Amino acid sequence: MEPHGFLQQALVYLAAGVIAVPLCKRLGLGSVLGYLVAGMAIGPWGLRLIADPQTVLQFSEFGVVLLLFLIGLELNPQRVWALRRTIFGLGGVQVVATIAAVAGIGVALGLPLAVSAIAGMGFAMSSTAIGLATLTEKNLLPTPGGQASFAVLLFQDLAVIPLLLVVGLLGGEAEMLKWADAAKALGMIALLIVAGRLLVRPVLRYVAETRLREVFVGFSLLLVLGTAALMEWVGLSMALGAFLAGVMLADSEYRHELELDIEPFKGLLLGLFFIAVGMSVDVGLFLRAPHLVLGLALGVVLLKAVILFPIAQAFGYCERADAGLFAVALSQAGEFAFVLFGAASTVLPAPVAAILNAAVAVSMLTTPFFVMGYERFLMR
Repeated sequence: MEPHGFLQQALVYLAAGVIAVPLCKRLGLGSVLGYLVAGMAIGPWGLRLIADPQTVLQFSEFGVVLLLFLIGLELNPQRVWALRRTIFGLGGVQVVATIAAVAGIGVALGLPLAVSAIAGMGFAMSSTAIGLATLTEKNLLPTPGGQASFAVLLFQDLAVIPLLLVVGLLGGEAEMLKWADAAKALGMIALLIVAGRLLVRPVLRYVAETRLREVFVGFSLLLVLGTAALMEWVGLSMALGAFLAGVMLADSEYRHELELDIEPFKGLLLGLFFIAVGMSVDVGLFLRAPHLVLGLALGVVLLKAVILFPIAQAFGYCERADAGLFAVALSQAGEFAFVLFGAASTVLPAPVAAILNAAVAVSMLTTPFFVMGYERFLMR
């Protein structure tokens, strides 16, 4: 990209965010929806100021990485271990139940089992970025419903590797089924935990003793992005790696300094991520088949909410308000759905994949509206 082209794009992103976000906040719609609207306005189906949203979408995912690192800093390993029943129990039931329900509906409608199962896997994933950002903005993350949402999102990050293996099996791609990769991923997690205790802390202390703020900021970013890159190398989520790094440093004496250094980068990149998601919405497909795309998106949101509410109560989140918040916050499909549908290109026909991707994007747009509506419902 030419330097002047990069500068022009940066100006467009900044101007769109500065205009749309305060306007949506003033209307009571929240900042997340403001960024999404800004993306739709400047993207290929709006003013066409940005032609290719995929490039910036890949870069802006680092905003999600930094968000998970900061959340990890608020937890310690003992607290994560205390959440194990919620993470693996509640998260596992949600993923399996959603896959089974979507696959069953797809088969009943005449779709092949493989296509239906892959659609179920994609729709079972929720958006870490949108769910957590919406809960954090409204100060709902510390609530029982918010904590349950966080635990399930963490399990979904862990479930990506097994789901990709299943997609490879359904597509007949034997080369994807390297179970050694799963062992490598577990080994990397163990290595990260050990390194966080034995190596990173002494290095962090050494860097802090230089009393050079810019060096400490640089090391903070190197730590987060390096950990994320290692996790991506073994096939796991970058966000999961950043979260584990944060947990390992949660009881460090430099936790507050790390938060102060990372927070500005997180806010900027996360806003850019939401703008990119807004730009990636295929408005043309929506206009050609609005009933199909909107019906599928709302159907997914409703189905997931119906599944999430009772299992939240079954696992002890018996307060209806907390179970309702949990169901609303995770009812959308997430960014990992794009990854799963892309990996299933040998199984999913191109028109079907396009409709599924459009439904995922539209479902992500609904979350701020539904959370806001749920809040107002509780205030009645």
